[in-house]
Amino acid sequence: MNVGSHLRKRAELNPALEALVDDTAGRRFTFAELDERADRAARVLTGPGLGKGDRVAVLLPTCHQFVEVFYGAARAGLVVVPLNWRLVANELAFMLRDSGATVLVFDAEYDAVVAELHERGGNDDGTPVTRWLRVGADGPAWAADFDALVDQAAPQPVSVVADGADPLFIMYTSGTTGLPKGAVHTHDSVQWCLLTMLASVDMRFRDRYLISLPLFHVAALAPLVGCVYRGATIVMLRQFDPKRIWEVFRDEQITTTLAVPAMLNFMLPTYQPELRESLALRWIMSGASPVPPSLIKSYADLGFEVHQVYGLTESCGPGCVIGPDDAMSHIGSTGKAFFHTDIRIVDEHGVDVASGVAGEILIRGRHIMAGYWNRPEATAETIVDGWLHTGDIAVRDADGFVYIQDRIKDMIISGGENVYPAEIEDVLLSHPGIADVAVVGIPSAKWGESPLAVVVRADPELDEAAVLVHCEGKLARYKLPKRAVFVDAIPRTPTGKALKRVLREQFSVAAPE
Repeated sequence: MNVGSHLRKRAELNPALEALVDDTAGRRFTFAELDERADRAARVLTGPGLGKGDRVAVLLPTCHQFVEVFYGAARAGLVVVPLNWRLVANELAFMLRDSGATVLVFDAEYDAVVAELHERGGNDDGTPVTRWLRVGADGPAWAADFDALVDQAAPQPVSVVADGADPLFIMYTSGTTGLPKGAVHTHDSVQWCLLTMLASVDMRFRDRYLISLPLFHVAALAPLVGCVYRGATIVMLRQFDPKRIWEVFRDEQITTTLAVPAMLNFMLPTYQPELRESLALRWIMSGASPVPPSLIKSYADLGFEVHQVYGLTESCGPGCVIGPDDAMSHIGSTGKAFFHTDIRIVDEHGVDVASGVAGEILIRGRHIMAGYWNRPEATAETIVDGWLHTGDIAVRDADGFVYIQDRIKDMIISGGENVYPAEIEDVLLSHPGIADVAVVGIPSAKWGESPLAVVVRADPELDEAAVLVHCEGKLARYKLPKRAVFVDAIPRTPTGKALKRVLREQFSVAAPE
């Protein structure tokens, strides 16, 4: 089934039902109106030289245009490549080259970085993009006005159709090598993601779901598609605002949302008890990093259920989920496998471990990715006999509840964003005053974790400020190390791998905010 047909069917069944509220833009769309916008967007995207299987990159905030592009591309058989707008030009250029995207739809807010990409052209450090579509008036001559083109396009379906096995989107996730890899999800894997989620969580027809996470995260994109499929209203915030979010909950009568632990932390002190009677909020889903039990209890004391989930980009989201009946009795657990999902916890030899024994968590289901874009070896290492190797360490208790313990791949999760030490280490090692370095995550009261650079000096005069300044402009801001410390040597295994667990234990103190 083509995912683009979900919106069409919902528009047939419930044309007048509110589909989407773009809070920042002040726009509201019924399913019939959104369906028409998707058809118009498909016409715009299938312009000169673009056909089935071609890639369309998207550098947009959480806005209605993203939804138009996503469903328009799905109907046209195009492949959407959501890009992280926090990245710098070098990082974006790599993803554009790797995906082969020839169209970029971007927001005026990102004019500076896109102008840099445009200036590079098709050079080795440039991009293959030949068509630039901009959201916002009065743009440069080389960028067409996306909204104007959509308004002018014919509201008629395109003739190109993709089927279930065709790619729908490529979402980039970095590995321990530091090189981003594109996880390919097909129409079928997304369809099974929806069936998996809706059979496992309490999402209802006419629910009102708030999305305040960036749509380059599967944690935001999967629920969006799920809302369309289920007939729920999507309410979008362009930017998370902990002071205003409770007002949005009240004014839009939000029934459910997803918030990473850092967001929950920011929201807690802004809550006003007098709002409680005017809210329709049933539950909050949280994931991306372990939710502290104390945080779950704090929300429970206010009368709100927080359900912890576990998943990853490669699984299209689903992995484990804990339901309302168990959320308080098994605080700290990510629950059990989603419907239509199998999990195993295995040792280093791939043998299932007993209850209470830590091992790597594996996921199997028809919602897992088809593979990494143009990375057959990485795909073969990650998906073995149908099982997705997550690289995460977990324990399952005697009742079958899963508790995530650690990340084999040493990934840092800061404010809900994935930060990969290898990327930071590569930048730091380009400094002539640094002889060796390892980057680890240390606790942060504000962000959950923050990157710490553990440095061996080549220049005895090198100080912390110089290390931190060296990273600026070379990495997205959320990846920048917040601290640097100096050591005589990085502890390593006989094979040369940094003993990052030792470093985390040694420097595991809260980072200054």
